[in-house]
Amino acid sequence: MNNLSFAFIVFTSVACLQAGYAQESTIRVLPEPKQVTAPGNYVTFPVKMSVYLDKNLSIDREYATVLLGEIGIEPVFTLQRKQAHLSLVRGKQGGKGAESYRLQVTVHGDKQAIQVAANTGTGAIFALQTLRQLVKSQADGQLTVPVCEIKDEPYFSWRAFMLDESRHFHGKEMVKQLLDEMVRLKFNTFHWHLVDDPAWRIEIKKYPLLTEISSKGDYTHMSKGIDPAKWDSLYQHKPGLFYTQQDIREIVAYAAERGIRIIPEIEVPGHVSASVYAYPWLGASSKKAGKLVPGDLYDVTDPKVTQFLHDVLDEIIGLFPGGIIHIGGDEANYAHWQQSEPINAFMKKEGIPTYADLQVWAINRLSTYIASKGYQMIGWNEITGDNVRGEAHIEASQSEKLAPGTIVQFWDGEVTLINKAIAKGYDVVNSNRFFTYLDYPYETTSLEKAYSFNPIPDGIAPQDRKKILGLGCQLWGEFTPTTARIYYQLFPRLAAFAVIGWVDPDQKPTYEQFIQNFKPIEDVWKEKGYLSDQPYRN
Repeated sequence: MNNLSFAFIVFTSVACLQAGYAQESTIRVLPEPKQVTAPGNYVTFPVKMSVYLDKNLSIDREYATVLLGEIGIEPVFTLQRKQAHLSLVRGKQGGKGAESYRLQVTVHGDKQAIQVAANTGTGAIFALQTLRQLVKSQADGQLTVPVCEIKDEPYFSWRAFMLDESRHFHGKEMVKQLLDEMVRLKFNTFHWHLVDDPAWRIEIKKYPLLTEISSKGDYTHMSKGIDPAKWDSLYQHKPGLFYTQQDIREIVAYAAERGIRIIPEIEVPGHVSASVYAYPWLGASSKKAGKLVPGDLYDVTDPKVTQFLHDVLDEIIGLFPGGIIHIGGDEANYAHWQQSEPINAFMKKEGIPTYADLQVWAINRLSTYIASKGYQMIGWNEITGDNVRGEAHIEASQSEKLAPGTIVQFWDGEVTLINKAIAKGYDVVNSNRFFTYLDYPYETTSLEKAYSFNPIPDGIAPQDRKKILGLGCQLWGEFTPTTARIYYQLFPRLAAFAVIGWVDPDQKPTYEQFIQNFKPIEDVWKEKGYLSDQPYRN
């Protein structure tokens, strides 16, 4: 396949930006750059190019070679910047942000050059992804590039895709494939959902049963309601499906080369059936029963459970250098705490009035521990203590306040909960499920509906916009047992969220323009087998 065919169609000239994309530019890139100047002429370069790579950019040369090859360039690295066809340098000309860059394609007499300036290796990688879409190959083996100057940076700093592998395991090669598509579209965060009720997918050396036992399940046995007492016999000859710590290091390094951080999610206090299945003493109801009670919660009042969580977090932090840990926190069934005499006695002694307060209390203790390691915590928006769905049997928290510095990931409830969290000083990642859940069928969340999403809800004051860090789009795994199903649910909607995350909401092209602009990548994704011929737009 010719990788040079990844020339997305986009309206991106300075005149177009100023006129709200009223006219078409010769420069077409997705997601759209912030500022483009293009006189309309083109230059040609040989396939074999001399390339100057500034060591201060900290780009892995092996990956740079791979990426340049995807563009169609056979690099010959040189220490002589002035003689290079393509130079990548660190410098303030690239803009102020960590992901900003300037890309110039110039011609002076018989001298033509491509110059990239960026503050970081990530910015330079994104510049090369833009160049990848500009370059066209010719029959004579030359590469044609439009003369232009592009100054670019993302509007949102958090542009995430989440893959759930607890419900169905897919493995390293699939994850690397998805990371390649993420960097192509300038995503910068891979949210990795590795544990949940069906299975535990990451090796924790201090607690080997998490993978020896609890990595064998998937959503199939959960959906069929198989009695947990029968799980051992049902899966005794089935291999565990999980990532070793060496696997994790390999994937983290692969992502880092591409400018992508990985944020792991370790669920507390609910969605913990897999870990409680391995160690029943962790559960509020299971410890009394001596075996897993499905849907149980951790007994967060038990010092042994706290130590378990600290031990797990220590190993997780050692594997993921991204500085942020996702703690889950959603959909906790408080009935398991309500039915526990020791937990209720503890709450009475400590003056904790509601089970939502107990959850916030426990989350805050984890936040303090995570912060002591130099990391930050993020969780689904139930961690605020709000009754997010207005359920009659749930009392909102009354006394506990979520620890400062915690990031709130909004997924459910009234959108005004975002405004409320911001008013209390929290940063927010907007993952409103009605727009960003990629497991939803296209009849529920069409491509057009996904593209209409604005991470900044109504009522946010201009000075508070910066509190919306960005967005996450989530692919939950209940109904993605196969690679083909992942492709169907993810593509093409991932392209819509790439635009939403990168482009100023006030400058986003219309949906009709997006569809037209998407056609070349649609063809490429079909050729790669990512897109089927089934309709997906309506």
